[in-house]
Amino acid sequence: MTETTFQTLLYDLTTDGIATITLNRPQALNAIDEAMRHELAALPPLLEAPEVRVVVFTGAGRAFSAGGDISLFEQEWRTPDFRAHSRILTDFFDRLEWLEKPVIAAINGIATGAGLQLALSCDLRLAAASARLGFRENFIGLLPAVGGVSRFVRLVGPAVAKELIFTGEMVDGATARDLGLVNRVYPDESLLDETRALAQQLTRRAPQALGLVKLLLNEAQNVDTHTGRHLEALAQSILLTTRDHQEGIRAFREKRPPQFIGE
Repeated sequence: MTETTFQTLLYDLTTDGIATITLNRPQALNAIDEAMRHELAALPPLLEAPEVRVVVFTGAGRAFSAGGDISLFEQEWRTPDFRAHSRILTDFFDRLEWLEKPVIAAINGIATGAGLQLALSCDLRLAAASARLGFRENFIGLLPAVGGVSRFVRLVGPAVAKELIFTGEMVDGATARDLGLVNRVYPDESLLDETRALAQQLTRRAPQALGLVKLLLNEAQNVDTHTGRHLEALAQSILLTTRDHQEGIRAFREKRPPQFIGE
């Protein structure tokens, strides 16, 4: 088990390749302040390391994240400076979305604003039954930025996205699942155990195959079906040359579980 020290995050890497990042400002409901913003932006080199197979995000205490620290919006900003500053999180969420590894959000409580935007940039979202999810930016005269609008509408559709963003309504885990916002809902006390079980299952899959199918699934939403099929063929031709593919065939013939190494 490997640990890396941050001021606002806890980072843990298990021997089987599960990197868990815990947002660690429980006294502020894990609101993303300036320090956390820059520490999140520093994560990609750690997460891209070959020993990391699966990434999990969760929050310390009773919240996943209450969003951006309100003090950020009390400053006097030149509009170009604010846009440049926003790109710190925008770029991090984009890199997370395109990281060629499964990324899971274990939503243990409140997830709103930038906290929900973080969850939206993950591949899978598992929620505690008591979790509350939504966007409340309109209450301070703003909107869900850094991917909040564009990722949210793609998941739940325009009608639901408009209703929830217009009203600022927070939904519980079961409702979020019904809307397609989260994949699974668990009792609060079992959320992390269930998340680890899923992560462990994914560590036993072929890393390159998971990474490329993630890229294809992301890209399929932006290209026509003809182009999508060409991309599938190109990705498959790459995977056919890997040692993991050869191991998978051998394991199938020998009737045993495959041992994938990511090569």
